[in-house]
Amino acid sequence: MTKKRKHSSALDEKDGVEQPNHLSEDGAKKLKEHRKKNPTNDELIQGVVDGNKTFLSRAITLIESKALKHQKSSKDIIEACLPHANQSVRIGITGVPGAGKSTFIEVFGKLLVDKGFKVAVLAIDPSSSISKGSILGDKTRMEELVKEKNAFIRPSASGETLGGVARKTREAIILCEAAGFDIIIIETVGVGQSETAVHSMTDFFLLLKIAGAGDELQGIKRGIVEMADAIVINKADGDNIHAAKLAMTDFNNALHLYPSKESDWSPKALICSSVENSGITEIWDLISDYLVLTKKNGYFKNKREKQNEYWLLQTIESTLKRQFFNDPKVKVELEKQLELLNENKTSPFEAANQLLNLKKS
Repeated sequence: MTKKRKHSSALDEKDGVEQPNHLSEDGAKKLKEHRKKNPTNDELIQGVVDGNKTFLSRAITLIESKALKHQKSSKDIIEACLPHANQSVRIGITGVPGAGKSTFIEVFGKLLVDKGFKVAVLAIDPSSSISKGSILGDKTRMEELVKEKNAFIRPSASGETLGGVARKTREAIILCEAAGFDIIIIETVGVGQSETAVHSMTDFFLLLKIAGAGDELQGIKRGIVEMADAIVINKADGDNIHAAKLAMTDFNNALHLYPSKESDWSPKALICSSVENSGITEIWDLISDYLVLTKKNGYFKNKREKQNEYWLLQTIESTLKRQFFNDPKVKVELEKQLELLNENKTSPFEAANQLLNLKKS
């Protein structure tokens, strides 16, 4: 008698081939530690100070959190890292989308790493209005730099903060400095008032431009040119070299017409090609000259002190604002006033007075 064959389903599972273990015991242990879900504050702090990029990322995520439960931890971490901070050079880089900021930063960052520096890039990406997440994703746009052992790239969604500057960028700078990074590069989205905010937290401010497009098209205001310590005409390659050189000459002539800077530094315009990796070394040389001058005449230290004062006041303002809108009574009254406003039964000014008087009582 023939044994009846058992019918198997296409969904039946079969034993797979056992995969070899590619991780060493030490590697597996480190991976397990990195994946630990909830490291303590002390572990995070020690990890940051030790230069562990995984713990640095986690610490920055914590300070960026809007959750009230994370505020105490954020405060403790920042305070513990402060004694290890303030030893870096902070460089702000701005320019409209299309100016080639990310490509430039990658090439510039690799040059600095090759010179023996540890480089952190805090890239402020525009936020999606739907997901509130980062749109551009700088880690994917700086594929070579992100592989460098002495480089750290942190894209942060700008969220709803004024000018597209991430809410906790300044605290992230402190953490990066505590982690031993010598040079912190802060990239702005290049729109709105983000440049002003980044200028208030950096030592050197670089404006990246491209030739062949007027200021009207690039959206660069005169005030931003006044803030710049250097103007770099990017994409000076191929058929664009002649136009880039003309633009550099025009800007150098124009910069002489601006009032003298408090730093005694004379801003200059240079050209470069991030694609051909030309002119990048000259830009670092220029920044180095600026640092020598401003550290010698005391401006570097004085500017840092003024920036600390500015951020003290900004922190007070943001804290008061947050406390105001988190007040349960204010939340209820705000809804009421918004409804009256939409029905034309009150004015924005009267509604604001009602809310402010409520807080006083």
